Amino acid sequence: MATHPFVVLYVLAMVAVVVGVDILFFRNRIYERLAVNIGIVLVFGAFYLRFLNHR
Repeated sequence: MATHPFVVLYVLAMVAVVVGVDILFFRNRIYERLAVNIGIVLVFGAFYLRFLNHR
């Protein structure tokens, strides 16, 4: 249960990156935004599973 706050912070950081990239680069491009958002989530997920999953 000690990692619960860390996971919440990790998800909040991912959301901040997705929103920041959307606003800065892909404001009016729907499909490019979707593709980049999926890529960002996959990178965050892979990083979590590879380095931060301590089960």
